[in-house]
Amino acid sequence: MARNRELVAALVTVVVIAVLYTTAALSLGVPPASGLPGHLLGVVGFGMMLLTEVGYSTRKRSSGRVHGTMRSWLRFHIYTGIVGPFLVLLHTAWHYNGLAGPLTLLVAMVVASGFIGRYIYTAVPRTADGAILEAAEIERLLDEARAVAAAAHAAGLSRDPAAARRDAMAQRRLREVQRQLAALRWARRALATWHTLHVPLGVAMFVTAFAHIAGALYFATLSR
Repeated sequence: MARNRELVAALVTVVVIAVLYTTAALSLGVPPASGLPGHLLGVVGFGMMLLTEVGYSTRKRSSGRVHGTMRSWLRFHIYTGIVGPFLVLLHTAWHYNGLAGPLTLLVAMVVASGFIGRYIYTAVPRTADGAILEAAEIERLLDEARAVAAAAHAAGLSRDPAAARRDAMAQRRLREVQRQLAALRWARRALATWHTLHVPLGVAMFVTAFAHIAGALYFATLSR
């Protein structure tokens, strides 16, 4: 549960918002996208989506003094990346005219892609405190495990029960490190492929969103 607490928090937030929205809609009607409540949903949702994109990316590229760990920023990234699009969905008032239709589709694709990226990210081997293991570190551990396994196997040939147990443990450790290295290589390839799809989708989504906002401002103010 602790590993998925950002998902739980996002789900709870979405459920609470959905209950409040449904209650208000049953009493007052579905808030139109052009009304004040609809605009607030859109502004807050889009603001959270901008935080999703900018906050975590800025933290990854920061080399100076920073606040918060990569793990905490990733959790914030996931939370806002779920709640923000849900608010934008409510902002549409279930009408998808003009750019609202393509934009909603792009938002759904980006969110789905984000879930896939999170799954791949969690497959990357880590230390006990959550730090990502790099290939060089795993290869060093693999060399150590091979040396220990070879020594333990040689000792295990003496038919000493304790040596045999050490041999079995060393072999298990060797297989574990080998699996970690294979998982890291797979995750690196998968993340590279995922980035080539996710980043253009995100760019297309934000370009469409800004065009939608510009059009809404024009027709709501300047064209009157």
